[in-house]
Amino acid sequence: MNTQDIWTFLTTHGVEFGIKLATAIVAWIIGRWLIGLAVMLMGKVFERGGKIDSTLAHYLKSITSVLLNIVLILAILDIFGVKTTSFAALLAGAGLAIGAAWSGMLGNFAAGVFMQVLRPYKVGDFISAGGVTGTVTELGLFATTVLTPDNVTTIVGNGKVFGDNIQNFSAQPVRRVDCVAKVANGVNPLDAIERLRPAIAAIPNVVARPAPDIEILEFTPEGPKLCVRPYTHTDHYWQVYFDTHKAIVETFGKAGYPVPETPLAYRQLPAGG
Repeated sequence: MNTQDIWTFLTTHGVEFGIKLATAIVAWIIGRWLIGLAVMLMGKVFERGGKIDSTLAHYLKSITSVLLNIVLILAILDIFGVKTTSFAALLAGAGLAIGAAWSGMLGNFAAGVFMQVLRPYKVGDFISAGGVTGTVTELGLFATTVLTPDNVTTIVGNGKVFGDNIQNFSAQPVRRVDCVAKVANGVNPLDAIERLRPAIAAIPNVVARPAPDIEILEFTPEGPKLCVRPYTHTDHYWQVYFDTHKAIVETFGKAGYPVPETPLAYRQLPAGG
C-alpha cells in the first residue's frame, strides 16, 4: 500500500474508522472496569457466604474473568465489522478438542469443584477413598494428597475419589476399635468378660460413652471368641488398639487362664499318617 492509497483511505473512511477506534477504546476501558467490578463483587459474595473454599473462590473468579474478557474482545471485533460468528465457532471447536484431549484432567477438576462445595472431608481428616487410607494433607482442585499410616505420601485424582465410596473416620467424635480375645475351653466366658470390662475402660483415651462392647462373638474348637470393642477418637485409634491387646494378655494372665488349644479331634493329621 503506497502513500496515495493511504491518503485515499483516510479521506474516504478516515472519519468512520476514527469513530470505530474511539468507540472500541471506550468500550475496552468501560468493559474492563465492569469486569473488574463484577469479579470483585463475586469475591465479596463468596467471603460473606463463607461456604465456598478460598481455593475454589479464586478459580471461579479467574474463570469468570477469562470468559468475560473473551466476550469483550468479541464485542470489540464486532465494532470493526469483523464477523465473530465463525470465530466463536472456532473457539467452540477448539474447546471440544481440548476437552476430549484433557477429559481426565477436566473430570478431576469437576470432581474437585464438587468436593470443595460438598466438603466430604477436610485437611487433617483420616479417610479411606480412591483405594487409599490415610490422613488428608492437601485437598486440591485436581487431586487429593493423603499421608498413609506407613508414612507414604499418595496423590489420588479427585475423579477417582469422587467416583468411589468415601469413608471419613474423623467425621464422628469417636470410632470403634475392633479387637478379639479367645479363651480356652473350660473357661467361663462370662467371667472373662467381667474381668475385661474394667481393664479395657482404664486404657488411656478410651471414652466412657459409648461404653466398650465386650460380648461372646462365636464359638470355635479352641474355645469361645470374644469381641472387645472400645471407642476412641480416630487420632488415638492405634494406641487404643495395641493397648487393648496388651490389656487382654495381662487380664487373662492374672486370671490364670490356660492358652487355647485345638482339640485333638480337630487337628489335621500329617500327610500319609
